[in-house]
Amino acid sequence: MNKLWSDCIRSLEPYTPGEQPAIAELIKLNTNENPYPPSPAVLTALQEAVNADLRLYPDPDGKALKQTIAEMYGLTQANVFLGNGSDEVLAHAFLALLKHEQPILFPDITYSFYPIYCALYGIQYQPIPLDDTFQVNIQDYAAFNGGIVLPNPNAPTGISVNLPQLRTLLEMHPGSVIVIDEAYVDFGAESAVPLIQEYPNLLVIQTLSKSRSLAGLRVGFALGDPGLIAALNLVKGCFNSYPLDRLALAGAETALRDTEYFETTRNLIIANRDWLTSQLKTLEFQVLASMANFLFVQHPTRHGQDLQNQLREQKILVRRLPGPRTENYLRITIGTSAECRTLVSTLQQIL
Repeated sequence: MNKLWSDCIRSLEPYTPGEQPAIAELIKLNTNENPYPPSPAVLTALQEAVNADLRLYPDPDGKALKQTIAEMYGLTQANVFLGNGSDEVLAHAFLALLKHEQPILFPDITYSFYPIYCALYGIQYQPIPLDDTFQVNIQDYAAFNGGIVLPNPNAPTGISVNLPQLRTLLEMHPGSVIVIDEAYVDFGAESAVPLIQEYPNLLVIQTLSKSRSLAGLRVGFALGDPGLIAALNLVKGCFNSYPLDRLALAGAETALRDTEYFETTRNLIIANRDWLTSQLKTLEFQVLASMANFLFVQHPTRHGQDLQNQLREQKILVRRLPGPRTENYLRITIGTSAECRTLVSTLQQIL
């Protein structure tokens, strides 16, 4: 620890991203990336965007992309905020909307960036335990709070809550900002976006990293009441006036407009998820009911770390998360059908 560091960062523990090793012929099922490439139309748009205009700053407001998103959801540009991946959007939301006197609430087993944002900004928080089956119980969030963050589907479990449950949560706390993190919503869960015009305290955050195959471009967005969006824009203006570059703006807009390719790859992932679920159950794994592009599984007689290590020896990466309730589980990203078959055959040999 360097003596020149600011005091405020000395106790911080940063987020640990999934491993990105440079290993030949690796089957990478550890970071929930889409196994299929971006739309061919996106690649064409990126090639066309590589021109002399790169000497110019991008549109700081991303108006064309905002309009595309607004049209998709029947909203206006005033309802849309853009950021450099949904992580940046979440970071701005924590500072702009969730730093209050009362602690914010989120599940105890969830995206591990949430408590890190709280530490960074000095935000109090209260983890709400998932039940014995890793489900979110909305009634557990009845306590007075400074805001609620709920990923739907949850990560790493993949379990989702339905729209009536989200409506109940919003009506329980009309004076609190409710952030619904929908990074994985396109793989089968119900989106809260239809509730935005009813509830001015609702902010929905999505990303193009997962279902649109654009993790490498870093594009995320938030949807909500113009009052909430204005707060995010205020923080953005004090942090980074140009969060999305010209390539990201061009690729994201094209990806959102290519609905046919999106539906094709999404349906492939859902089909692969269903097949892999059935195969893992045949191998006696406990598999949680996922609505995401990953599965959360454990085996009754083999420890998660041992299985992770043995799979790695066979050039298959999966992720294991620390914690007394999760350390024996593996989070497995849904790959291509060929990758899923290789995973199953390898597990058959290991077991």
